[in-house]
Amino acid sequence: MKSLEIVGFKRANLGKKDSKAVRLESYVPCVLYGGTEQVHFTAPAILFRELLYTPEVHIVDLNVEGTHYRAIVQDAQFHPVNEMLLHVDFLELADGKEVKMDVPVKYVGVSPGVLAGGKLVSKLRKLKVKATPENLPDFVEVDISDLALGKSIKVSKVEAKGYTILTSTQAPIATVAIPRALKGTMQGEK
Repeated sequence: MKSLEIVGFKRANLGKKDSKAVRLESYVPCVLYGGTEQVHFTAPAILFRELLYTPEVHIVDLNVEGTHYRAIVQDAQFHPVNEMLLHVDFLELADGKEVKMDVPVKYVGVSPGVLAGGKLVSKLRKLKVKATPENLPDFVEVDISDLALGKSIKVSKVEAKGYTILTSTQAPIATVAIPRALKGTMQGEK
């Protein structure tokens, strides 16, 4: 799994007014929990570009005034109108302690339904998994090599190696939609 460093500075005042002042200076208020104590800090907003605006999963190396923590992003809050990053929650990682995380889906194989003219429709882009930090996958592989026209592949068909999938087993990950042009020819065959 990729790792990314974020340098932060401890916060003394934790009020609404102080948070607003911090954001005006292009910093983001953050909190780290899951360890022995909560750590409130700010970090430059520009550092979050590679972390939040990508489907990839990262382990974050937090450097808060010289103290290093290994963490993952638990939650990020954005302004509803201007999409400005308002707040980020980090969860500290401890060896052997399981964490829950959304991991992107990666398709492998070639679907016969797509070769026949169907369109692959992705229903779930990410799956929620539970694993220890050392077993967290970069992505969940989904084999679509036996996905025919009009069929779908469910979460129950995915093989989890070293982690547990928490997403409902009945949820469809992908389906092969039948285009209108093919629907007409298929009905004519009956």
